Amino acid sequence: MEIGIIGLGAMGREIARNLADAGHTVLAWNRSGGQLDGVRIVATPAQALQADMALTMLADDAAIRSVLQGTNLLSLARPGLVHVVSSTISVALAKELVDSHRTAGIGYVAAPVLGRPDVAAKGELNVLAAGAPQALETVRPVLEVISKRIWDMGGEPPAANAAKIACNMMITMAIEAMAEAVVLTEGNGLTRERFFDLILNTLFGSRSYQVYSANITQQHYKPGFKASLGLKDLRLAQAAAEQLGRNLPMLSAVSDQMAEAVKARGGDRDWSVMADYTIRPAGGP
Repeated sequence: MEIGIIGLGAMGREIARNLADAGHTVLAWNRSGGQLDGVRIVATPAQALQADMALTMLADDAAIRSVLQGTNLLSLARPGLVHVVSSTISVALAKELVDSHRTAGIGYVAAPVLGRPDVAAKGELNVLAAGAPQALETVRPVLEVISKRIWDMGGEPPAANAAKIACNMMITMAIEAMAEAVVLTEGNGLTRERFFDLILNTLFGSRSYQVYSANITQQHYKPGFKASLGLKDLRLAQAAAEQLGRNLPMLSAVSDQMAEAVKARGGDRDWSVMADYTIRPAGGP
């Protein structure tokens, strides 16, 4: 199959590479150019939309609006195209994309993913897919190449985006929960190594706790997912809650804490750096 890719950031590159390695013809457009073995770089995003299907992995709402909507790009797509958007975007924009794809007469599947670049490199992403059943079946063989599992989020694409935002919100809550637990236990003479050994083997053994407890233990915050992007996603969650007329107090607290960690020059570090901000005494080194 010929597949167009729009966006070759850390995640997009790994997705494109895996699709090429699986024998697909991959045409990719990237705002900042670049090269990738096995992938043909095209000059415009419109060229990527001439493939059998296309997948967009851009950073945020602003990038999606600029590339897809600001240039009326969808009107240039090949008739019959199914377009998969795997970016983490707001629910509001997700609803706009449903309308704009319908107007352009092309298929649309929302398929945000769970997993960091190292997981994408292994082709083991969890894909949260939602859209019309026929469109989903068309792109399923491609999504299977990049995923460990495809999770069916139903027929309404914004549901997948809401699920992704909720998942990221819950990860940040887990990071903050571990940090606050370390404040209590370490302050009373228990090392974080021993405490995390306890919780990982009793109450909380999920991947998020495993990955981020290791970061906290080692005080190692080399970016896998930048704190600035984590803050962006928390703000998407806040916007979604506001649209529902709901106040989510844990979300508000964690968003404020992530904002402080970013403000303290942590924006380019892994989002688990929020734990370091919580654990260190105010004014500490």
